[in-house]
Amino acid sequence: MASFLSRAASNSHVQFATTAVVSGAVVAGTILGYQRLQRESRISHLKHSIPELENDDTVRSLFKAYSCVPRLTDRKAVQINDFGGASPSSSKADEEDRRNEELARRAQAGDFDDELILEQLARNRVFLGPEGLEKLRNAFVVVVGCGGVGSHATAALARSGVSKIRLVDFDQVTLSSLNRHAVATLADVGTAKVLCLHKRLIAITPWTKFDLRQEKYWDESADRLLQPWQDNDQKPDFVIDAIDNIDTKVSLLEYCYKHDIPVISAMGAGCKSDPTRIMVGDISSSTDDRLSRATRRRLKLKGITKGIPTVFSTEKSGEGKAELLPLPEDEFTKGSVGDLGVLPDFRVRILPVLGTMPAVFGYTVANHVILSITGYPLDYSPAKGRDKMHDGILAALQGSEEKILRLMTPGHDPNIALGLKIPITMGDVAFLTEEVFRGRSAITGLSTRLALLRWRKPTKSTLISIGDQKSTDVKLSDLVCMTKDEAARHEKEIFKGDKTVEEIYDAETIAKVEGLMKEAAKYEKYR
Repeated sequence: MASFLSRAASNSHVQFATTAVVSGAVVAGTILGYQRLQRESRISHLKHSIPELENDDTVRSLFKAYSCVPRLTDRKAVQINDFGGASPSSSKADEEDRRNEELARRAQAGDFDDELILEQLARNRVFLGPEGLEKLRNAFVVVVGCGGVGSHATAALARSGVSKIRLVDFDQVTLSSLNRHAVATLADVGTAKVLCLHKRLIAITPWTKFDLRQEKYWDESADRLLQPWQDNDQKPDFVIDAIDNIDTKVSLLEYCYKHDIPVISAMGAGCKSDPTRIMVGDISSSTDDRLSRATRRRLKLKGITKGIPTVFSTEKSGEGKAELLPLPEDEFTKGSVGDLGVLPDFRVRILPVLGTMPAVFGYTVANHVILSITGYPLDYSPAKGRDKMHDGILAALQGSEEKILRLMTPGHDPNIALGLKIPITMGDVAFLTEEVFRGRSAITGLSTRLALLRWRKPTKSTLISIGDQKSTDVKLSDLVCMTKDEAARHEKEIFKGDKTVEEIYDAETIAKVEGLMKEAAKYEKYR
């Protein structure tokens, strides 16, 4: 071994190769070391160049020129009162907050090394590609609702590179907010949620420009709150609906839908505990959630049945799980439920919310916005395979209508149903099955192998013929949801036989079914 090393050492080729390797390593080390020193120098220069703010009137005037909100140092700190709110105090914001504000002022004025920004966003840049990250950095996003869901979504957007964010929320941080809010601390209790987010996030991404609107979204404020960005007339690239008030939520979604503004809506995180059941899907497919159900119904009344992406949970309630219990009867005796709240149209009880779930909802919303803006492929799994189920129900309804038409035709002409169409779409099937009948049989409450068919036997031919076009007169309000076994019995005894529903079902079942059918009839004219 020694002789081999001796020969190698005396070989001019080996010596040359060794010298080259060592030289390359030294050069590489020198370059990397120099780059690191440069980066550290830039960071150090940036931090140390921030002036002290004790009596700097110049800094104060510059800040006012670049910021759309009051200085944190000009705002009064707050003390928690007995109700979890706050009252003014004379305390000033701490030195770190003031330094963060000055850093943000300088960064937004362009005095921030772009290489440092790209380094902070390096992992996003590798994932999305340079063009994708550039789209994100130029994006303008509006977040309406800055509580648990909205705060986490906003934090994710800022950390990912979105440069222009408008925050809309009228509420303040309370003690009960702290179990789920992304950045709020005890010191923030009593301060506006939009100001809290701004104060914390400029310490992370000082180059992000925030437009703070401390007010409640409502119909008459829509044009103003969703207006283009003030500096360049840029329309919102996306709107995030993180509102938990049903009236306001529907109003925002309707406005965005009718004005072609991309929007995503977060449904209810209350009473949910299983993060594996959180889905992204169209408003028409979200299920097992009271807020999404109510939202869909309101939107359907306005003629909107699809085209709005939502984040929702498919988790079902069950024994031992948190539930939103009804208000006690004695509360109703005190007057209108709306009068019980501190603010008009605001909920009068605390929702049971596991602190982790709004975060999952918020990050899922932000993830969708990031992918959509950058053009990254979206390939979500269908929610519970419901599309396939609805398609099967629609096919079975088609077959049922063909049978009924043949039975109602003199001589039972087998060709009468050839080319027959039914005026029911898969969206109608989804609405009836999920919304009206809650994904269950109206007869037994079972939720497996469902079907839709007529409740009563027609008294005349169901055929509508216009030229060569043939269709049936079936309406949403004619149909009832049953299991396939129940539907086979119903068809045999009522459509093929001579029995009526009164002879087969008890009065309670008939009242229940026909009550649901009347509910479906309300929406018939909005199809």
